[in-house]
Amino acid sequence: MKKISNKVAALVLTAALGTASLPFAALTTQAASAAIPSPLTAEEIGDAVNQMARLGVMQGYSDRSMGAHKQITRAELAKMVVKTFNLEGTAPSPANLTDIQPKSWAYKYASEVVGLGIMQAEDGQFNPAGAVTDAELVQIVSKALKRDVKSVSYWMERFYSGNQAASRGEVAYLLKTAQKAIPSEKAKITSVKSLNAITLIVTFDKPLTAEDEVFAKAKADFVFNDGLTLTNMPRLKTGSIATYIVPTSVQNAGTTYNLTYKGNKAGTFTGNATKLQMNESRQVTNDTFEVEALKSDNVTDYGYVITAYSAGRGDNAFVLDENNRANGTTYQIISSMQARQVTITPAGGQPIAAKYVPFTQSTDGKQEPKFRLPEGQVLTPGVTYTVTSDWADIKNPTFVAKEIAPVEITEAKALSDTSISVTLAEDPGDELFSGRSVELTAENGEKLLATYKYSSRKGAVGIFDLQQNGKLSVGTTYTVTPVGDWAGDSQAELTVE
Repeated sequence: MKKISNKVAALVLTAALGTASLPFAALTTQAASAAIPSPLTAEEIGDAVNQMARLGVMQGYSDRSMGAHKQITRAELAKMVVKTFNLEGTAPSPANLTDIQPKSWAYKYASEVVGLGIMQAEDGQFNPAGAVTDAELVQIVSKALKRDVKSVSYWMERFYSGNQAASRGEVAYLLKTAQKAIPSEKAKITSVKSLNAITLIVTFDKPLTAEDEVFAKAKADFVFNDGLTLTNMPRLKTGSIATYIVPTSVQNAGTTYNLTYKGNKAGTFTGNATKLQMNESRQVTNDTFEVEALKSDNVTDYGYVITAYSAGRGDNAFVLDENNRANGTTYQIISSMQARQVTITPAGGQPIAAKYVPFTQSTDGKQEPKFRLPEGQVLTPGVTYTVTSDWADIKNPTFVAKEIAPVEITEAKALSDTSISVTLAEDPGDELFSGRSVELTAENGEKLLATYKYSSRKGAVGIFDLQQNGKLSVGTTYTVTPVGDWAGDSQAELTVE
């Protein structure tokens, strides 16, 4: 069934089955002509309405009905949103509204949500009696919860019908779910399991606060035995209430690990021997290579399935269920590559440890984390290299190195007294700036160092930030040259105006 037809289909079903059908609307008699049919069952809507009523989020009408099948108004939704997410008194500047009486029960709620930017009131007109479409509802709840739109859409999937009006019961059903997803500093782990050699799936009873997700804090809070460590921040899975993808150092297969969280025992799991299935290794530059994974091999980078990146990944983002399945396929998840390394061995030579190049893990639907040789080392043209790893199996692990012309710096401009832009002759089409630096030499010989600002590239242009509190001097001309051979002998002049 297409999502757009959910409510229409429910209406057809109701007509066909009469009052014995499951949709809640069919079990009520109030305002039958205005009833909004829903694919949700009467029990699901009834439970949600009762819970919201017990919490004081939802009130009934003078005829003692709850009007669960009635079209919700904007004023009613404003009150339910404020009550559900405890937003009373949180707007720095509550909005002045001209089409609601200030003494009306609805005014303070409407003023609050408009002041918070959760709902709109053009020219002070809130339209309190207006309907709310499902498309509007997903945006409103996403803003109120500060959660990605894709997750809220997933929670509405069973009744979402685009521009058709939402009912009070459907709103109660959604808010019942969304309320569970309010972050808490008291969140507790309810389950932990190892997904592969470098990844845990950890479920909490509530989402973590932003402060508890910060890597330094999380690393102190997640404590393992036998030397296992957290390697990056936990990431909330899109569509889940509070399930996280947690990257670890490489687990020892068969080892029993104990996890404590914030000093409390949180669970036990067995070290996983499952390696990630990567497809191919290949050279990118003279000192850098990449290891590709393919979604067609049922492997996905975590960036496509976490809330933090779901908006930025566009159509490439998707939702995995609790069994890591989507559209009938079970996926392997590549967790964060931070602090990872692989081994690259030249034919007849000694193994070399190559470290992950930050922020090169996945972009534009590609899953090609890059690794770089130690500073000053390059791949030798004509030599066959083999890439191996203790966390991945690579189907095609070898490549023959070749000479690759370095990128060329053609222009540099001052963006502020601490940042410059660097332009290449051509768009590299990838994050080849990552981990690179340039040196700025003034006419008097003074030197400054600038390092690429991760993920700042726009086409052929990247932003570099001055290091060690360096600042550009007005009226000075600098010669910008690459540190190392990543841009050959190219250089550019920059005059600070």
